Amino acid sequence: MPTTGAGSATMDGMRARYGVPLGITAVGAAGLAYAAGFEVRSFRLRRVSVPVLPPGMRPLRVLQVSDIHMVGGQRKKQRWLQSLAGLRPDFVINTGDNLSDPEGVPETLDALGPLMEFPGAYVFGSNDYYGPKLRNPARYLMEKANGRHGLNGNAPAVGVIHNPWEELRDGFDSAGWVNLTNTRGSLKIDGHDIALTGLDDPHIKRDRYAEVTGGPRQDADFSMAVVHAPYLRVLDAFTADQYPLILAGHTHGGQLCIPFYGALVTNCDIDTQRVKGLSTHRAGGHRSYLHVSAGCGTNRYTPVRFACPPEVTLLTLTPRDRD
Repeated sequence: MPTTGAGSATMDGMRARYGVPLGITAVGAAGLAYAAGFEVRSFRLRRVSVPVLPPGMRPLRVLQVSDIHMVGGQRKKQRWLQSLAGLRPDFVINTGDNLSDPEGVPETLDALGPLMEFPGAYVFGSNDYYGPKLRNPARYLMEKANGRHGLNGNAPAVGVIHNPWEELRDGFDSAGWVNLTNTRGSLKIDGHDIALTGLDDPHIKRDRYAEVTGGPRQDADFSMAVVHAPYLRVLDAFTADQYPLILAGHTHGGQLCIPFYGALVTNCDIDTQRVKGLSTHRAGGHRSYLHVSAGCGTNRYTPVRFACPPEVTLLTLTPRDRD
């Protein structure tokens, strides 16, 4: 009996010592399995209405696609993107980071093929130009939390993979999509002239606002701005120039979020409260609507999402109240 009592005491001590850590480990493993096995493939369509059109203009349905980060073999993502053509949007805006694999261009163009039957426009993100690198996720979170973003305008380090972005550009251009790389463009939608102003990716300091400054075209029926990464310098410039709507992506909505709290990082200098969805931005005495897509993919080396499912957004632009 004494021996049995001693053994029970020993077992109780081991449970007390190791039970909580093991429980935490089990919960963490279950969360990782969910984030990597289910949520990252739980594609969603989000619908948003934005009152930005001139009074009397008919509503426009804009499908924003962002941060696909295509990797070979992602069949479910490809089929889902193809199915979005059934929404029949008036036009499509692609806000960049289509690639996460230098071999991913054919599958990206195939996935977007049905959507390229509609009018559209695009900008590129850093991952269209350069392949991702394997990094410690904890280091990534710490760098972003401390305000370090992007390549800071420097040339990519030795060993960085250059993606075949020219092939992607040629595919979009051949479909008639408008390239908005530090330039202006326009779409004709049912006789309406939709003016678009775009920038290259601010995350790697390829944006050149001086090349597009001057504000919206006064002779257009409606004007909007497009950029991959919603850095404050870009949002300030577009808003001060009185663009009523800015579309961006890049943030992945935080990607790893805490339920009932939200994102920990934004991967740029925008605040976490505006890491995804519709908000407003003020600068120069003016206000613009800002929509940041949480995107529908991830870096190939961090294929997880938690409390932030992959998404595409259908924005319905409606007339604003009369002044």
